[in-house]
Amino acid sequence: MREGKGQRAGNGSRAASRAAEDYLKAIYRLEGRSSPVSTSDLADALGRAAPSVTNMVKGLAARGLVDHVPYHGVSLTGTGRQAALGILRRHRVIEAYLIEELGYGWDDVHPEAERLEHAASDDLVDRMARAIGEPAEDPHGSPIPASNGHMDARRVTPLAEAPRGRRLVVGEVQDRVPGRLREAGEAGLFPGASVEVRGPGPEEGTLELLVEGRPRVVTRAVAAAVSVREP
Repeated sequence: MREGKGQRAGNGSRAASRAAEDYLKAIYRLEGRSSPVSTSDLADALGRAAPSVTNMVKGLAARGLVDHVPYHGVSLTGTGRQAALGILRRHRVIEAYLIEELGYGWDDVHPEAERLEHAASDDLVDRMARAIGEPAEDPHGSPIPASNGHMDARRVTPLAEAPRGRRLVVGEVQDRVPGRLREAGEAGLFPGASVEVRGPGPEEGTLELLVEGRPRVVTRAVAAAVSVREP
C-alpha cells in the first residue's frame, strides 16, 4: 500500500497481481448474494480449479485482504473491500470513458475495460472521470464508487423475479455477455427505461414486457441479466 494515500480506494490492491484483483472483485460481487462466499462458488465464478482458488485465498488472507475459515467460506476484510471498490471504480470509469469519448458500444466495452483496469493508475482514472463529468453510474447502470471508496447501497430486483403488472425502472444490466446486452438493447432495456412484466411470453423461456409502453418479448436469460427498481 502506498504511503500517504492509504485511504484511496484500491490502493490496497495496487501491489496485487491481476489474478488477485480478479479474486477480490469476484468475492465482492458474490458477497452481494451471500456471505461468507464458498470457495466452490468462487471457483465457479472465476472458472478456476478448487485447489488453485484455495491457494489464492490463503495468500489473500495472509495479506489481510480476506478472512478465510476452511470449510466455511471467505469474506473481504475492510482493506480488501476498499481494494475491491477501487478495482470496480477503475473498471466502471474506464467503461464510461471508452463509450462516451471513444465510441465503444455498451455490448463490446467490457473486455477492454477488464484489460485496462489492471494497468490504469488512480490518477488516470480520476482524470477520465473528470473529463466525462464525474458520472455516478457506468453505461450499464452500475454505480461508480467514489475515489474515497464510498458507494451508495441500492435495492434492485432481477427482472425475471419482478412482480407482474407493476411499473418499474431498469436499474442495471449485467455487462459480461455481449449477446444478452445486444438483446436487452434491442428491447429498449437501457438503464432508466420504464418496464412492466406482463407475464410469460408466447414461447417457452420468454417473458412478455411493456418497455416504455411498447410490447416486447425477451428470453428469461436476458431478464435475469436486467435488474429493476422502484421509480
